[in-house]
Amino acid sequence: MEYKITLTEAEQKALSYVAVSPLEWIENAVKERCRLAIDEIFQLEVERMVKDPTVTEIPADKNSVVLAANIKSAQERAQDIESAFMES
Repeated sequence: MEYKITLTEAEQKALSYVAVSPLEWIENAVKERCRLAIDEIFQLEVERMVKDPTVTEIPADKNSVVLAANIKSAQERAQDIESAFMES
């Protein structure tokens, strides 16, 4: 999947001040955040599977576990919180 961002001239200058390669810095920052989320989802999903007596095998591949996980996006979780707040 490809994403595009647009920086102002000031943002580009500021990022160039702190990073040798702004594009590489952006890619590394995003990939690191994804890695952390993959680790979190994997851990939560393995814990769920261990507690589920119907699960007989747990895949060793993190990506497989993450892709198969039935999880809500951040937007869906935020909407749930907003809905719960509005109901109370």
